[in-house]
Amino acid sequence: MMMQMMRLNLATATMLAEAQTVIGMRLMGLAGLVPASAGESVRMVTEKQAAFAEAGIAATKAMVGGANPLGAMEAALVPISRTTNANSRRLTRARR
Repeated sequence: MMMQMMRLNLATATMLAEAQTVIGMRLMGLAGLVPASAGESVRMVTEKQAAFAEAGIAATKAMVGGANPLGAMEAALVPISRTTNANSRRLTRARR
């Protein structure tokens, strides 16, 4: 149980750091300080809806499958982390 909580804490901290990077890059893009794609402002709203819907489904499946609350939270964090990680990598890669 303790190791599961530590894994969840680390995964959450990683996701939050990536989310802050994404927020910063998007704000700089909206301000015109870095290049930003035309659909970025729409994307930042629609992707959250999809990620949170997937998170709810994953948590529900985990609980129905017998997972404890930490297991459900770990399952819910997966689609959110996948989204923040992909955005962080996409927005911070070098532009040519």
